[in-house]
Amino acid sequence: MSSNPDREYEQLRISGLHAFYGESHILHGIDLEVNRGELVTLLGRNGAGRSTTLKAIMNMVGRRTGSIMINGEETMQCAPHHIARLGVGYCPEHRGIFSSLNVQENLTLPPVVRSGGMSLEDIYTMFPNLYERRFSQGTKLSGGEQQMLAMARILRTGANMLLLDEITEGLAPVIVEKLGEVLVALKNKGLTIVLVEQNFHFAAPLADRHYVVEHGQIVEEISANELSAKQSVLDSYLGV
Repeated sequence: MSSNPDREYEQLRISGLHAFYGESHILHGIDLEVNRGELVTLLGRNGAGRSTTLKAIMNMVGRRTGSIMINGEETMQCAPHHIARLGVGYCPEHRGIFSSLNVQENLTLPPVVRSGGMSLEDIYTMFPNLYERRFSQGTKLSGGEQQMLAMARILRTGANMLLLDEITEGLAPVIVEKLGEVLVALKNKGLTIVLVEQNFHFAAPLADRHYVVEHGQIVEEISANELSAKQSVLDSYLGV
């Protein structure tokens, strides 16, 4: 078998992924790949299977079949905590912070699953709002601050591939803009990012490539330089 020279750059490869919740068949053969340092979006209407794709990567669905290679390692039989140890950080839509703890306690609690996690100083430089609110309880934070804290917690663990689910939903434009700056900074540090995003105007300038998901399948792959040419195709899929 000939070796693929691109493989060493590839961090995630999904082949023929099917996912089920009970009797419900949600993903119908997802195929995609993400290279190191890329920011890739999963676009599509609600219910298309985008969030389920992220959950399936983490083995957080009822049942899954197919292949998910992370850093060249097959992970279909791996428990979620083992997948995290491979450097995958998952930020779910409901954010998953400890609301009874303050910001600093939230940031010192996560386990270091691998070396290379960002220091508190680095986190506070990237998220100045969190430094200002470091002694505020999770419940006292705005939605935007909670989202920043959820991402910061993942960065503390040493994750180098981020799975981010609808991080801008319901947030003020100024916070959305700040999150965009953070994603650019993380990409410049060499992190790999898979972004499920409803706000296409936020995602478009950030991403290297877009995968369009419909009915649990990838129906289109659009690179950043094809966007203008394929805008009408995209609009039809997204119902813009």
